[in-house]
Amino acid sequence: MSLRLIRNRHPLVHCITNTVVTNFSANGLLAVGASPIMADAIEEIEEIVQISDALLINIGTLHARTAAAMSAAIDAAKRKGIPVVLDPVGAGASKYRLETVRKFLETRAVTLIRCNAGELAAIAGVDWNAKGVDSGSGDADIEPIAREVAARYNSLVIVTGAADILTDGETVIRVQGGNEKITRITGTGCLLSALCAAVLASTNEPLNGLEGLLADYKEAAEKAYSLIGTYQAQFLNELERLSEVAS
Repeated sequence: MSLRLIRNRHPLVHCITNTVVTNFSANGLLAVGASPIMADAIEEIEEIVQISDALLINIGTLHARTAAAMSAAIDAAKRKGIPVVLDPVGAGASKYRLETVRKFLETRAVTLIRCNAGELAAIAGVDWNAKGVDSGSGDADIEPIAREVAARYNSLVIVTGAADILTDGETVIRVQGGNEKITRITGTGCLLSALCAAVLASTNEPLNGLEGLLADYKEAAEKAYSLIGTYQAQFLNELERLSEVAS
């Protein structure tokens, strides 16, 4: 179980994330034993990266100030050699988002792109009917696109959906399961990206660690069955429980 890896390692995850999910992402990291630091002031980026074990970049509420801080953090993380997770929220929703994502990817410092099918299609330049920050729909075969993007940017790629796809450009892993209700809770994908950063800081076997995390996340989603108003709390409970199993 990869959540157990996080609890045993206690990584400090530097999150430059969107304002909608800051609290939920921080609480989710804390629930499994990680330490979040939600710092986006460019004046302190260098110092924060130097004490961190991993960096999360999430563009959900992107603007010029945070984009500059994100760019500086990626550069600092590359110099330090810590993993960088990019969550390209709504990459296809605007030219500004897509250009910013591609700029980050061109640094070759991104360890993992954690996205949905619509965001992947935007990065790859493939036609897709994206709907804002939601996945949308399309006819393209996602698996070869994910492999191509991973190879192009020398990164891992996770595409979440009914079946999650994980690839390093060669190996492709599919993880089944989950609960559709999780898609109706704001921030669950963003939290997954933060947990991916924590896992990458906690293992020397990134594919195995991320595959285990996806399985843990889907199990938590399945076991947190509840009315929508209390589902988020039940989901955090399940993440905590899974992280403590045999720890």
